[in-house]
Amino acid sequence: MSPMRTTSERGVERYSQGVTERATDQVAEEVPVALVYQGVPHVVMLASPADLEDFAVGFTVSEGLVANRGEILEIQIEEGAAAIDVRIRIAPSRFSALLAQRRNLTGRTGCGLCGAETLEQAMKPLASVGAGPDVDAGEMHAALRELAAHQPINALTGSVHAAGWVVAGKGLHCVREDVGRHNALDKTIGSLLRGGTDLSAGYMLITSRASYEMVQKSATVGIGLLAAVSAPTALAIRVAERSGLTLVGFARSGQHVAYANAQRIRTMACVE
Repeated sequence: MSPMRTTSERGVERYSQGVTERATDQVAEEVPVALVYQGVPHVVMLASPADLEDFAVGFTVSEGLVANRGEILEIQIEEGAAAIDVRIRIAPSRFSALLAQRRNLTGRTGCGLCGAETLEQAMKPLASVGAGPDVDAGEMHAALRELAAHQPINALTGSVHAAGWVVAGKGLHCVREDVGRHNALDKTIGSLLRGGTDLSAGYMLITSRASYEMVQKSATVGIGLLAAVSAPTALAIRVAERSGLTLVGFARSGQHVAYANAQRIRTMACVE
């Protein structure tokens, strides 16, 4: 079976300046992706049908289902006519803890907390991130400008998010796209972990708002700085402050707002 397409072509009626014309558009595909651990369904996410091994690793680690990449023993992708099963085998001790959570719910596109049954599961405590990178603001802004060139699906459809990994002094290294912002982040995290990347050595850019879940996922895997093109939530800021993560919002070309732990960012000048 050939891999599922990430986009499809649709006929549309396009209206502009008083004129309607028939045309074709590329639209992003989203499909149900079931994450199944040791044969037991855990959660179903709506996601772009690409980079699913990255997604499996990133989700499993960033959700704290395992402690590290080494506790993921096997991943198998099984594509159906309209859905995909991602079958994951993890360390037996981790699977026992997973069963105790009894998470088995259907999530919206890229839902971050869907399936959490208790407040403790949703708001789990986080260890403090390490020292993290020393980030030059100008380099961060340049990486943001570069990010669009690494979003081929969004260039066609205008409807998907991206997360990009940046290494200080070396620029943008890894970008993943998805219809869900959480999924894009998980896919990038997964790709980095599969490649043995030290996640304390760089930082993450995301083309969405910075919600609590995005900060939680980043802090869980040891990322020291998260920069979003849109705004953070108040809860995201509080979690970033507690975990020591540097949280940046409204990151655009030549500008940004640091909401928590700004000490990692070097700028030309500071105006009180």
